[in-house]
Amino acid sequence: MTAPDRRLNAYRPDLADARLQGRVEAARFVAGRPARVATAVADLRPRPEAAAGIDTQLLCGDAVTVFDAAGGWAWVQAAVDGYVGYLPAAALAPPGPRASHVVAVPRSFVYPVADLKAPRLAERSLGSGVTVTDVTETRGTRYALLAEGGAMVAGHLRPAGEPAGDYVAVAETLAMAPYLWGGTSGFGIDCSGLVQLAMRMAGRTVPRDSDLQAQIGVAVDPAKGLARGDLVFWTGHVAIMTDAANALHANGATMLVSHEPLERAVARIAPLFGAPTGYRRPG
Repeated sequence: MTAPDRRLNAYRPDLADARLQGRVEAARFVAGRPARVATAVADLRPRPEAAAGIDTQLLCGDAVTVFDAAGGWAWVQAAVDGYVGYLPAAALAPPGPRASHVVAVPRSFVYPVADLKAPRLAERSLGSGVTVTDVTETRGTRYALLAEGGAMVAGHLRPAGEPAGDYVAVAETLAMAPYLWGGTSGFGIDCSGLVQLAMRMAGRTVPRDSDLQAQIGVAVDPAKGLARGDLVFWTGHVAIMTDAANALHANGATMLVSHEPLERAVARIAPLFGAPTGYRRPG
């Protein structure tokens, strides 16, 4: 029997998610407890070590299940995509009220009061959940007052139940965002993080990593033409088609989210990682 994917299943020799009992071996099984991310971005790592590489990131407001906490680290599973890993325990807070809005621009700020001249309290990325309790106006700018305290520019938020209509248009707002291995936010993002975050804003939950994203939707024959929204996959990489000939991707060549003719991208990537391995239409 194939072992469950450790990226998406919480199990270690000493401890495992109670839902995996009978599927994996562990000394103890626990149900875990709910929590939420309370920092702008929380790095999720494969080991409880600051020197460990980042597997992915969670955004402020994201719900998690905590299975273990020790030495300043929490071992969690993210509700948004099921990813498992370690993040700083200080990045978590008890579950709060259900988010009423999400940040709908690449980056925004939380102010202590409804005034853009006030020193910022914190930053928030595209996709972060917030709970708005009221709206006020200062010098012609409308501000959303938050349940946790502070205020954000109301025009930077969108009701949580109103997904974007075009995930590619969301991805395009992140053009020129810096490339960050494991990144999933407007502050820094990688290729599959770009796909996931853009689709998340369009109301679609997709896997975090490109090898898993390569299974969504239906296969497309590039000889018959590609279309806006199609995904092009290489070993360890993915790009989003913005039209029949051009792609948008977070890439190590520019270290940015950038536009590029697909033909040029294929030629540039080939010596390093070979030809594209597949083309998918998310639907």
